[in-house]
Amino acid sequence: MFQPNMFENLHHHHQLLEMPENNNLDMLRDDEHDSNMEAPSGDDQDSNQRPNKKKRYHRHTQQQIQELEAFFKECPHPDDKQRKELGRRLSLEPLQVKFWFQNKRTQIKAQHERYDNTQLRNENEKLRAENIQLKEAIANSMCPNCGGPSALGEMSFDEQHLRIENARLREEIDRISAIAAKYIGKPTLTFPDVSSHGLSRSLDLPVSNLNLQQGKVGRMFGANDLLRSMVGPTETEKPVIIELAIAAMEELIRMVQVGEPLWVPTSDDSSHETLNEDEYMRSFPRGIGPKPMGLKSEASRESMFVIINHMTLVEILMDVKQWSNVFCGIVSRAMILEILSTGVAGSYNGALQVMTAEYQVPSPFVPTRESYFVRYCKQLDDETWAVVDVSLDNLRSSSIVRCRRRPSGCLIQELPNGCSKITWVENVEVDNGAVHEIYKVLVNSGRAFSAKRWVATLERQCERLASAMANNIPEGEVGGKYISTFITTPEGRKNMLKLAERMVLSFCGGVGASTAQTWTSLSGGGSDDVRVMTRKSMDDPGRPHGVLLCAATSFWLPIPPKQIFSFLRNENSRIEWDVLTNFEIVQEMAHIANGRDPGNCVSLLRFNSANSSQGNMLVLQESCTDSTGSYVIYSPIDVEAIDVLLNGGDPDYIALLPSGFAILPDGPGQYEGGVLEVGNGGSLITFALQIVVDSVPTAKISLGSVAIVNTLIKGTMERIKSAVASNNM
Repeated sequence: MFQPNMFENLHHHHQLLEMPENNNLDMLRDDEHDSNMEAPSGDDQDSNQRPNKKKRYHRHTQQQIQELEAFFKECPHPDDKQRKELGRRLSLEPLQVKFWFQNKRTQIKAQHERYDNTQLRNENEKLRAENIQLKEAIANSMCPNCGGPSALGEMSFDEQHLRIENARLREEIDRISAIAAKYIGKPTLTFPDVSSHGLSRSLDLPVSNLNLQQGKVGRMFGANDLLRSMVGPTETEKPVIIELAIAAMEELIRMVQVGEPLWVPTSDDSSHETLNEDEYMRSFPRGIGPKPMGLKSEASRESMFVIINHMTLVEILMDVKQWSNVFCGIVSRAMILEILSTGVAGSYNGALQVMTAEYQVPSPFVPTRESYFVRYCKQLDDETWAVVDVSLDNLRSSSIVRCRRRPSGCLIQELPNGCSKITWVENVEVDNGAVHEIYKVLVNSGRAFSAKRWVATLERQCERLASAMANNIPEGEVGGKYISTFITTPEGRKNMLKLAERMVLSFCGGVGASTAQTWTSLSGGGSDDVRVMTRKSMDDPGRPHGVLLCAATSFWLPIPPKQIFSFLRNENSRIEWDVLTNFEIVQEMAHIANGRDPGNCVSLLRFNSANSSQGNMLVLQESCTDSTGSYVIYSPIDVEAIDVLLNGGDPDYIALLPSGFAILPDGPGQYEGGVLEVGNGGSLITFALQIVVDSVPTAKISLGSVAIVNTLIKGTMERIKSAVASNNM
């Protein structure tokens, strides 16, 4: 089990790995404080803290060490099958065997490097002595004609020789420094590949390119890209990480299986649970360390049946791109810094990944939660798998932590007919101080990033995946109305769904407060707080060419989210709020259901406009909803592009510029008849709009362009408010 003082003892781990003559390869974990550590005085010592005791280590048995050493002589690089067999024979985890061999190889390498280090230091001393002799020879050289000091021009050969020797000396010193840094576990920093999902967006132009008049621009948001600054773990951190991951897995399994008094039903409804923090600290005293000042705890647990094979779900969770895409409304960006283990025998059993991720609410008004963590996957039995995340932020003492993930993740159980039962646990410590006022109730309630939001999103995405794999094309009446047979082939249907998926990913990736994006506020705040951002699109075939201007705002309406969602997604009511319709009738040309809820669908809309150019323009729209939130996302698309798409063209080469709405409840909701009705109160609506302001990517944004977008977004917001009031929703 992992001790709360593990991070405090990290320096001691460095010292152990620096001394290969101390056989510390069999060390499992720290248990107590070092007895040489000076105890605090009576004034400084916390009465609730235990006095410092001597540190001791759990070690492998002598028999285990002998067998590992013997195997190492024959094969220093065992494969997955050999590690698994060794672990079974010696009663060790395959990952522990892997890291023993890794540490053994590191130890032998360090011994060789120590010898090289000594040789280099000796050579360095010789070079220094030669350098001093050269300097003295130059200083004491005499002119052969007059017996006086040599002229400057006569020293060119010696000077050149001295420069060569100095350059050589510098190279040797640099080489020694590099070896020394590697030897003590402090390698030079290398930045990870940032081409993962979410980082391939078009370049944001500097805010100064907006050319806004002084006094018109408020604060800038998201100016520092935190994920780009993350680096992978050092060699000395890896043993700590593996022990932390094993302890986190044990904690997650208990958090899933244990009920009261750890999880306590709320007074409003017995089906909703809250975590008893006192019981949690008693049950898991060896956590990730004491909670930092200013952070509050959020914990939730949720179970659900989903229509997806359990192994497919494990693959989604362990593939960072699939994970980011499925949960794009929650995960704004994610990447793997280093894979410590790929698993055993070609499966994800034992897979270990060091990762970073940003978690978001779809609004620029709510800061993202950045996390540096390890993800560990383990097969518990033939039908059950578990995936756990736990924060590694405390390994980086210099970092400012705004969010720490205590062991969080899910238990996946196989069910008949390709279904699975998933039990999700979210357990974090977080600072919500920078959240905008209108989102405070929702975020502080813990619902914004709850386990329920994760499983509800997963359920909806599983239904969408099942719909995309279906080969039948429904005809005739859909949802109480006749839909023309615009889509006539399974290939055309799949291409339409694929294009809509890319549209949703683009919208969700661009509407949040990711640190990769810089939003600028156009006003002082309140209900008129509109934020803008520019992007340059040059080589992306799926995005219009030129300078793009994005604007977004969030506002509150005293109407339940389900009613707002129904109003915004309905083509018959679109005329009441969408300025692009020009007060013309909107017709639904195609309709693809992708979920059990009638609101989950992809539609192709046409504006029946007298304007001939407008008549060639269609609108692709996807609407989706679950118990925790809803989206209505759309993008203009020309008729020719749709024709190419339905005839087998690649959806990735159709340019989209999505706009739309994200609709969330304004709080935790109320209980009616023992059931939590999320959003019985009002709705929090985020509206984001994108337009091309110039077809030349190097152009600068004019104040007029910003004013037009500001007018459009505020005008749409006022139309929605007016329509809601007039319809008495």
